[in-house]
Amino acid sequence: MKLNKLCLWSATIAMAFLMGCDATPEETSTEDSNNRKGSGRGPTVYTTGNSSDIVTTPSAGIALMGGADSYTTAEDAAFDFLTQKANGGDFVVLRSSSSDGYNNYIYSDVGGVNSVRTIVVDSRSDADHTTTIDLVNKAEGIFIAGGDQDDYVSFWKDSQLETAINNAVTQRNVPIGGSSAGLAVLGAYYYAASNGTVYSDEALDDPYNNYMAGLGDGFLAVPYMTGVVTDSHYNERDRQGRHFTFMARFFKDFGASGVKGVGVDEATAVLVESNGSAKVYGSGKAYFLKSNGQGPETCTSNTPLSWNRNGNAVSAYIISGTSNGNGNFSFTTWSGSGGVSESWSANSGNFSRN
Repeated sequence: MKLNKLCLWSATIAMAFLMGCDATPEETSTEDSNNRKGSGRGPTVYTTGNSSDIVTTPSAGIALMGGADSYTTAEDAAFDFLTQKANGGDFVVLRSSSSDGYNNYIYSDVGGVNSVRTIVVDSRSDADHTTTIDLVNKAEGIFIAGGDQDDYVSFWKDSQLETAINNAVTQRNVPIGGSSAGLAVLGAYYYAASNGTVYSDEALDDPYNNYMAGLGDGFLAVPYMTGVVTDSHYNERDRQGRHFTFMARFFKDFGASGVKGVGVDEATAVLVESNGSAKVYGSGKAYFLKSNGQGPETCTSNTPLSWNRNGNAVSAYIISGTSNGNGNFSFTTWSGSGGVSESWSANSGNFSRN
């Protein structure tokens, strides 16, 4: 299994070189040359557009993106959604690696914003730096790029950046989105993959195996995401079983009897309005999960997971995306239309969907 993980990692790195880490072309923008990694003077900031701040009144919204979105209708729909809600203001992309691949796409292709700034926050000191905090405090739109969610947790959690993001979305109605690793940290519960990724068969076979390290809470406070753990690249990487296991662990170890989940396929986005209603965009599906209130029968170390509850441990509602948005799901009532219902369970590590 370790060899398989190494092969997957190598393939991912190779693809990143071919396509760019965002799978979005790197575009020219202005870099603050005084703020470089390792300089001790703050984060690297790439600016496209007007460098002077403008103040507008944003409206709340959430874009939950499943990854591998570049050049897709899901990506276009998500950034149209976020920039419209930013209302002509300043847009910030947060990440812990790479460069300014989103800048020109958001500013020129999508348009409608005063500026786009990518801030590379790759240390705890950068997460507390006045440059980072000032730009986030002035932002009318926020997007968390793909990358490594363990970096986001390690560098940003319990920092001034965490406070600035939470203030933006809870007090100023700033729209927020995230893709892949960015999606992973938008839920109130998260999986940081601290020891590397876990596969569904590994998680189901032993919910406490080494690769399950990194489950946590108390990070971002995005509206409607209370009690939710997210997962991305969902069907493409067969992540239903591990997501189900995350929920079992949160139920048992965090007392989350009402734990919920949102899984999003690649090239797919769930766009959540300020009233909690959502549609699904793109070529894949979105999965809305909820525990039925009874915890796992067996969830211990070195033992396969059993969370059966008569085959109905977790209720799933699944909506297929379209280019114009399909279905409707309410994050306030956790119910939907235009999709299909399933019941998920596991017995001695064997995962079932019915």
